[in-house]
Amino acid sequence: MTFPRITVDPEVMGGAPCVRQSRIPVATLLAMLAEGMSVTDILTDLPFLDEEDMAEVLNYAADAVRDRTARRA
Repeated sequence: MTFPRITVDPEVMGGAPCVRQSRIPVATLLAMLAEGMSVTDILTDLPFLDEEDMAEVLNYAADAVRDRTARRA
């Protein structure tokens, strides 16, 4: 799977996957969701992101977990 909205640059945030070359790591957005923030709340706090970005963050995380699970089997 490809994730055009997720970028990895070794010179940005230590190479952590981020949304659209921003300094907002995927892990930070996932943590915000896990802590109970809604997508609407996150988009209000970070207005340069959009719903498609958030959907891609979730798809990226699901793919990462799926990939790890497949390697263990």
